[in-house]
Amino acid sequence: ARAERDAAQGERDAAQEGRAKAEAAAAKAEAARAEAAAEAEELRKKLAEARTAEEAARARLGAARDEGALAVFAWFQREGRLVDFCMESIDAYEDAQVGAAARAIHRGCRKVLDEALALEAVLPGEEQARVEVPVGFDPVAIALTGNVRGAPPFQGTLVHHGWRTARVAVAVAEQVDPRVLAPAEVEL
Repeated sequence: ARAERDAAQGERDAAQEGRAKAEAAAAKAEAARAEAAAEAEELRKKLAEARTAEEAARARLGAARDEGALAVFAWFQREGRLVDFCMESIDAYEDAQVGAAARAIHRGCRKVLDEALALEAVLPGEEQARVEVPVGFDPVAIALTGNVRGAPPFQGTLVHHGWRTARVAVAVAEQVDPRVLAPAEVEL
């Protein structure tokens, strides 16, 4: 009987030791789960902060892009009075009058282009010349028209050489409202 009691006690001790180990493992797993949950929450906060910063940066970029575009329009207006010309109805004018006005507008707008941008042809060559559009061409830079079939390289006729900027130099005034393309003029 004593041997049975010792065996039973051994089993109870082993079971208790097993329970203690299981409880310790469970506590360790719970601690690891809590730590992982805390890390996940911290990562969620950092992700939210990064998204907020990205949205703010996109808004600043959009505003800067808009201000740059408006600065160019204002420059065209100052030098060539392009906005005035486009906003005025020219139907009542004779062709000679429109032509004379266009010459002055062209001169002023060309000055802006020369100062603001270094323009270059996307595809060099004369219009109506035969050209090859290579494999891997940029479809934003080269628009294919007509009977487009197959895969590049393509052979075709250069209808327009396109334009791209090699340099942009547009000053954007920081102290003025960029939406004002030309101030109202009041003679006193």
